[in-house]
Amino acid sequence: VQLQASGGGLVQAGGSLRLSCAASGRAISSYTVAWFRQAPGKEREFVFVSPKVWNTDIQYYADSVKGRFTISRDNTKNTVYLQMNSLKPEDTAVYFCAAGQVFCSNYVCASAQHRYDYWGRGTLVTVSS
Repeated sequence: VQLQASGGGLVQAGGSLRLSCAASGRAISSYTVAWFRQAPGKEREFVFVSPKVWNTDIQYYADSVKGRFTISRDNTKNTVYLQMNSLKPEDTAVYFCAAGQVFCSNYVCASAQHRYDYWGRGTLVTVSS
């Protein structure tokens, strides 16, 4: 499966953006798709995932985005979205989507980057103060 992230841009603090992760080659419904980000000068970090486990709606997310970011998917469009609200300057980063056959029932498992086999090119989000 090939992934393409888009939707990044420049936004003022407090604003919103919706990132899209469009898949091609295979149905995205077959995969767990997660979002990661890499801020300038920092390592890539986990942001959000809704893992495929027992058909539940379990979601895992970084504490820093709690209550502000949500994840959703539209299987008819083969796309997963990351809705980002109340953006802060510290959210500035390149955002990546990643997919894999990840079946996890805990945060540590679901957030582990090595579990995701397919990565898209990132999309830059810049939040100005």
